[in-house]
Amino acid sequence: MFERFTREARQVVVEAQEEARSRKADEIRTEHLLAALYTVRDDVALAVLEQLGVDETDVLRDIDRLHSGEPAALDAEALSTIGIDLDEVRRQVEEAFGPGALDRTRAALGGPAGRLLGHIPFEGPAKKALELSLREARHLGHDHIGAGHILLGLIHTEGGAAHHVLAARGVGLERTRAAVEQLARREAG
Repeated sequence: MFERFTREARQVVVEAQEEARSRKADEIRTEHLLAALYTVRDDVALAVLEQLGVDETDVLRDIDRLHSGEPAALDAEALSTIGIDLDEVRRQVEEAFGPGALDRTRAALGGPAGRLLGHIPFEGPAKKALELSLREARHLGHDHIGAGHILLGLIHTEGGAAHHVLAARGVGLERTRAAVEQLARREAG
């Protein structure tokens, strides 16, 4: 399937891995693919998102909220109710093992050792979105898979966060499919 990806679609996949890595995720998720769509300038997907009024800043802010540090603050508060002070734990660990010791753990680095440096696997819904991008390309009669098709696959994948981020902005499959088809025709002509 990957051989059918355009240069732009391949760039989206590569950038999604970088998104996952920078967010210390142990898998490439649909939201990483969505964020990566914004890295491919002058592409159908980006033009469609702009046409639909989907603002990059708003989307990235929503993605940041998905994995923000807010729950950690709530966890610290919950632990303090049973007498555990996380700041004191950190101080004692750093006293014993040196400054930043907790920041060098596997958990702080995003999972198993080396994961941030090597290949990051795709989660199920992200794989499904890429598979659905092939189905969308075929549905539109295209012999390639572009970033616009990946966008359609993300909308299709209801189990992924990207679907929910886009749906919250009123982005639906039929309207987006029509916009992708129209812009692809315009580019071809």
